[in-house]
Amino acid sequence: MRTMDLDDLHIFRSVVREGGVTRAASLLNRVPSNVTTRIKQFEERLGVALFRREGRSLTLTEAGRTLLGHADKLLTLADLAERELRGGGVRGTLRLGSMESAAGARLPPILSAFHARYPDVTIELQTGTTRAMLRQLARYEVEAAFVSEPIEGDALSSVPAFDEELVLITAKGRDAARTGTVVAFPHGCSYRQRLFAWLAEEGRSPERILEMSSYHAIVACVAAGTGAAIVPAEVLDHAVLGTTVARHPLPGHLRRNRTHLVWSGEASPPLRSLMALLPPVGEGV
Repeated sequence: MRTMDLDDLHIFRSVVREGGVTRAASLLNRVPSNVTTRIKQFEERLGVALFRREGRSLTLTEAGRTLLGHADKLLTLADLAERELRGGGVRGTLRLGSMESAAGARLPPILSAFHARYPDVTIELQTGTTRAMLRQLARYEVEAAFVSEPIEGDALSSVPAFDEELVLITAKGRDAARTGTVVAFPHGCSYRQRLFAWLAEEGRSPERILEMSSYHAIVACVAAGTGAAIVPAEVLDHAVLGTTVARHPLPGHLRRNRTHLVWSGEASPPLRSLMALLPPVGEGV
């Protein structure tokens, strides 16, 4: 016997997305007590707790995180079926993850073209390291993500998105061979791994690692003489202080890096429409 329906899933997802029962109830035009009762009845039928209740706050349990991914897929498919029966165009919400480099330098013209062509699709974009984006994808917090090689996850589908040329940057007048401090994103950044690989090949290791959360901060620190970093040349071309640092070529096997668009399961119509707008791989490198 089926223990859930689309209404159950919609209420559950609304509570998660709105961050609590009160805001979800307002969105759903229900009273909070009704939403609370529906959630409790849903948990009883499933035989698992979907939320941990700590005072007035709700936190997803492991079962809740698993269900959220399935809820997103099922509700998306239901919306798709209804639109196709009514003959509607591409609509809905496309939740994307992306490395900051792609979000800042590569995606703006693509997303602009997408919005012009599909105005009924809302894009929600989150940025982070490749590892962080893959975690969000695994937890169904995003539908697809732009990530860098190497990609962990055999069950993922992917298409090549961009080829990047990576360069080592230092303050002007600094010797690239004397890389003491490394300025980089936190653990999980593939470009940081490239820099460490290059240093290891040279028989060196960083004396200090300074972690930053944006490319603008990284370039500013390098320009001030703090250390060295690896960045995509395309990002450096768009950076405010991009002309204030010196560029140094990396060895050929480390210089080229490919960004992929990855997703799990069946690609939704908005995602397929976005893929159709990606430029030919290799363009601009």
